[in-house]
Amino acid sequence: MKLAYVTLQGRGRTDALIAEVAHLLAADGVRLAGTVQSNHERPDRRKCDMDLAVLPDGPIVRISEDRGDLARGCTLDSGALEQTVVAVQQRLPGAEVLIVNKFGKREAEGKGLVPVIAEALEMGLPVLIGVNGLNLAAFLAFAGEDVLALPADPALIAQWCKAWAQVDVVRARSTAADEPRTRELGLVC
Repeated sequence: MKLAYVTLQGRGRTDALIAEVAHLLAADGVRLAGTVQSNHERPDRRKCDMDLAVLPDGPIVRISEDRGDLARGCTLDSGALEQTVVAVQQRLPGAEVLIVNKFGKREAEGKGLVPVIAEALEMGLPVLIGVNGLNLAAFLAFAGEDVLALPADPALIAQWCKAWAQVDVVRARSTAADEPRTRELGLVC
């Protein structure tokens, strides 16, 4: 199975790693589908704002709800997450690699991006997923035995993705017309 995951300790570190891998793959012309997350700290809130960029070219969707300065529980906006699921699913047929920023609470419940992950694997696409320690057991139960834990090395992870996708590593970058949007998402050097 073409399924791998990465996990790092520390808030936002897995998100940053996944985003860097997406950047490397996009720079090599790999056709991506999936999500990368960016977190925006707010000095007046306990919780950060969470945005998902749908690969390869957006939209960017705010997936957190502002529940006030004293909010402690989950701030995930499930409706916004489902909006990204639909957008990713629409892009899957043209993709060579699926990247999922996080196997989170919704995925642990069998929802969120789980159907897209299953569809990508059925299509034979390599799938890279970020997993936090809280949901690692649920992810491993979902993935079964045929899953690979990758080290936190962006170049090595990108190499794994390209090898499974059988992508020529010397491919032309996106056209100049596409570059402004990919730059906005942070996927262009």
